[in-house]
This record gives sequence, C-alpha cells and structure tokens, in this order.
Amino acid sequence: MSRRNYLILFLIALVVQVIVTRFQTIPGYLDADYYYSGGLQLAQGKGFTEPYLWNYLDDPEGIPHPSHGYWLPLASILTALGMWLTGQQTYEAGRIFFILLGALVSPLSAALSFRLFQKNALAWVAGILAIFPVFHLPFMPVPDNYGVFMVAGGMIFLLADRPRPWFWMGLFAGFMSLARSDGLLWLGLIFLYILWRVRDEKLSFAILVQNGLLAFLGFILVMGPWYIRNLEVFGAIMSPAGSRALWITNYDETFMYPASKLTYQHWLASGWGEILKTRWWAFTTNLQTVFAAQGHIILFPFIVTGMVVLRKDRRIQMAIIAWLILFFVMTLIFPFAGVRGSFFHAGAALQVLFFALAPFGLDVVVAWARRKGRFTDHAYVVFRIALIQIVVMLTAWVVWVRVIQNGWQEVELSYPAVESFLVEHGAQPDESVIVLSSPGYYMMTGRSAFAQPYGDVDTLLEVADRYHASYFLFDPHGKLEMLKDLFDNPQNYPRFEYLGEVDETRIFRIH
Repeated sequence: MSRRNYLILFLIALVVQVIVTRFQTIPGYLDADYYYSGGLQLAQGKGFTEPYLWNYLDDPEGIPHPSHGYWLPLASILTALGMWLTGQQTYEAGRIFFILLGALVSPLSAALSFRLFQKNALAWVAGILAIFPVFHLPFMPVPDNYGVFMVAGGMIFLLADRPRPWFWMGLFAGFMSLARSDGLLWLGLIFLYILWRVRDEKLSFAILVQNGLLAFLGFILVMGPWYIRNLEVFGAIMSPAGSRALWITNYDETFMYPASKLTYQHWLASGWGEILKTRWWAFTTNLQTVFAAQGHIILFPFIVTGMVVLRKDRRIQMAIIAWLILFFVMTLIFPFAGVRGSFFHAGAALQVLFFALAPFGLDVVVAWARRKGRFTDHAYVVFRIALIQIVVMLTAWVVWVRVIQNGWQEVELSYPAVESFLVEHGAQPDESVIVLSSPGYYMMTGRSAFAQPYGDVDTLLEVADRYHASYFLFDPHGKLEMLKDLFDNPQNYPRFEYLGEVDETRIFRIH
C-alpha cells in the first residue's frame, strides 16, 4: 500500500465522519456529555473540577468536585485541546480530534492488514470496512473513547512485530488507561507478549526485564501525572468510586445515595438466584454484542475464521486473550456496566484487528469453496464487493435509526426550555437542580446540577439538603417506581412545590 492509498482512505473516512456530525448538534448521551463538559472546564481554566455530580460513589462533599474519578480524563483533554487549538469553546471545536481519530481508523486498518498479509486488495477492503463500522459510526465523532481505543489498540497490534517496540506499545497502553479504566489490561497483555517474544527468540532474562521496563516507562510517562493527581485528591492512585460499583445489584444503583450502602453484604443480600440470573442475562447479552456490535453481524464468521487460521500468531493470541478477559470481566464482575455499553466500549481496542481479519477470513472461506469447485474467480470478486455493500447498508441503516430518525439526544435538547421556565419563576444563578443528566443540564444551561439519586422521596430530600439543591426536574423517561407517587400526586408532598411542566418534565421547587 502506498502513502497515496492511505491518504485516500483517510479523506474518504473524514468525509463520512463529517457527514454524520451534521446530524449531531450535541454530544447526545451521558458519557459524551460528561467528557465534553469536562473539556469545557479545562478550556475555561477551571482544571479537573466539575460543577455537577453525576453519581455519589465516592461520597462527594459538594461542588465543585474533583472530576474524572469514575470516568477517566483523556476524552475531556482532547475536547479541551480542540478548543485551545481553535480559540473557540464550542461543540464543533471540542470534537475536532475525535473526527480526526475516527478518520484515522481506516488507513490504520489497511496498514495492519498489509502488515499481516502483504496484499493490497485485502488492505483496501479492510480500510473500506473501517470507514463504515456499522454500530460504532454514530459514536466515533463525539467526545468519547471509541476512536481513541480503536487507534491505540490498532497501533499496539501494528507495532507488535517490530524490533523493540516496547516503549511505544507501553505509551499507547498508557493512553488507553488514561481513557478508560479497562485500558490497564493492555499493559498486562504487553508484558505477556514480551514474555512470549523473549521465549520464542530464546533471549536472556535481562532482556526480558529491560523490555518490560521500556514498556512500563512508556505507560508511566502518560499515567504517572494522573496517578500523582489522584494521590493528592483521593489519597490513592484510583478513586474509590470504581470499587463500590462492584456491589450494585441493578444498574440504577450506580446512582445510589449514600454510596456507603453498596457493600459486599448488600450484594449478597440480593440472593444467589438473582446474582446468577443477572450474570446469565449479561452472558447472553454480551454474546449478542460480540456477534452484532463487534462482529458487525456479517463480518463475525470471517473474523473468527481469520483468528482460527492465524491462531499461532502471537498477536492473534494476545487479541483472543484480551477478548476473553473483557468478556469475563464485563459478564461476571461488572455485568450492568458491561451490558450498558462498557463491553462495547472496551472491545473497540480490537476493532482495527477485526477489520484486518475479516477480508482475510472471507478469502479463506471462498478459497476453500473454490477448491470444492463451488465458486469461480468471478464469484471470488463478487463476494468481496457484496461484503462491502452489506456493511455500507448496515452502517447507513444504523445511522438513520440511531442518529437521524430517533434524534441524537436523550433529554438534553429539552433543557434550555426548562431553564427558561426556571428563570421566569425566579431561579437565581447560584441555585442548583437535581436532574436526570447533570452533566447534560450543565452543558446546555451552565447551571450546576446533581444526578437524580436511586431511592425514594426521603433519599431525594437527603441529597437536596446535603448539597443545597433548590429544584427537582422530574423527567418521566428516568422516572423510578419509588418516586412515581411524587410524579402523579405532588400535592401529597409539602416540601415539593409543583411549578409546572415543560416538555413532559415536571418542575418542583424544593423547600
């Protein structure tokens, strides 16, 4: 593959990314809202702080609160870099680097394919498949970690067979860890890969240690400053928020208040029947993610075929182990987070390899069929074209349904109207609200906000009293059964003054 070919793939992918962005006027969901708002804070010189709380897992004292204790900061840093580069604190500026990363996935997939198979045709197909990544495409040009993980994971596989790539592999593992907590897995996999290479090449123990130190140096160069910051803020290299998430018994408990209720005993109290039922549900759902979201339905059998044929390649072995570990962790340890998107997020690190393997797997299957006399040379070409056409159509359908038809938002676009209603009814700038998406409300209005806690009316009032929240914005999309009576019969709750309704959101002043 020539540089010109890589440039063509990049430019086509860039055009596709930009087209998708024309239908995404806001980040559009909680994770992206959070990352974008964090980038805005950085661009405004407010550092790693947040004027909102989206969960209560680290028992926050109030706002401003140290940011990125649960979700990590790289996406926010990239958002801020886009704003600093352009001198504009806008959404268009904040997503520049995510669009570019999304466009890089295509030439990177082609480069990895060419490295593996030395065939231009396969590299072109891999690059085109990466331009149309079906379920991933709507999420790649927004402030999130899909493009980061695809590029960093792809670079690790691309570098793996180079002479002494350890520092650079460690560096990319560091970027992945700065993006997501499961990125740390890749440092462990790199150490394992170093051990394999040393054994295969019959090198000395001293070389093993030296290579491991180089990889760790690259990693700590990225993560060291963040670990130091966490030690200063939380007294540990990681926030306590993540460990409490181990003990949730349903997804809504992510917003439990107080989070001290989330203990091993609380988890056990749900009963072994419920615990096993949850893990079976996560197992079956994550299998669907493997087939549909990561394997893009049509590509899945060819990805598996490629892995089977190349199973002795150490890079493929590393990928299989990563896939199995992620599936295990997101099924048995963090089933709710895994099903709600973490497995899909984390698996993005393997997508560049999958794009490279799929055309090869198709060639293996068609070559077998040709030997059996079932396909001609002409059919061989037709199958490649058909594979691309199906992937393009699937991608277009996903973008249409997820982005255009249903609208790229959760509840955020209604928040400006709600804010206008609050101001009309006397809300002061320093008064805060309790709302379904606190980062989203801050992003759309600039008003400090707290996440609606998991619990009953008394829990809601505990949060309001502790953090001095003045209003509760009750969105029916997030209505919990424990608060249903408040929604239906506000007159029964004297501390809640019902002010009115805007776009189905009921607005209460808290006395």
